Amino acid sequence: MTVESQKKRLLIFAVSSILPWFLRRIFLEKFLGYKLHPSSRIGLSVVIPKMLTMEANAKIGDFTVCKSLDLLVMEEKSSIGRFNLVTGHPKSSSKSFVNEPARESSLVLKPYSAVTHRHLLDCTNKVTLGQYSILAGYASQLLTHSIDLEKCVQASQGIEIGDYCLIGSCSVLLPGSQLPDFSVLGAKALLNKKYSDSYHLYAGVPAKPVKVLSEELAYFTRKEGYIR
Repeated sequence: MTVESQKKRLLIFAVSSILPWFLRRIFLEKFLGYKLHPSSRIGLSVVIPKMLTMEANAKIGDFTVCKSLDLLVMEEKSSIGRFNLVTGHPKSSSKSFVNEPARESSLVLKPYSAVTHRHLLDCTNKVTLGQYSILAGYASQLLTHSIDLEKCVQASQGIEIGDYCLIGSCSVLLPGSQLPDFSVLGAKALLNKKYSDSYHLYAGVPAKPVKVLSEELAYFTRKEGYIR
């Protein structure tokens, strides 16, 4: 994605903002090629990935910015809240990451998953949030790229968050990290590796499994994403 094409997308998106949603959705589909379900919604936000797919009842709140991504996929009833910054590094934008041909700058939200408010998501490489999982609280950072000190180049790895996970406020997830299904990452934790043991609380800097969680917890068995 060139700077010029992103500016064009921003202009088209800005023009669409004066339209009521049912017309705006059609406008964005026609001129940006997005795939937006009639029941999906975008608030007062800037959302200009190269490709956007929003399934039934997927929603993006106000004052969120999503730019410089190859792909944003929001499956059924997934949501992104207010004041989030979602950014990336498209494959065609520069000579960086040339040794990573399989890299995809993308964010995928599975059904009923949620990003709440005021988070930073660096999607230079793929970030996946599993079904019914919540990036909760405020001010967490998901970082998929860093500097390879040995080679002195930019390097990236994806981040995978499993199903029915809960991530507490102010957590940091580093490139290549993985939180397994049915897990909780405590507030202010630093996740810097792949874990595979479900039904655990991971906490600390760096995060480690500190407590076994019951498989009968209501959070892990709920059928709705929104928690009242």
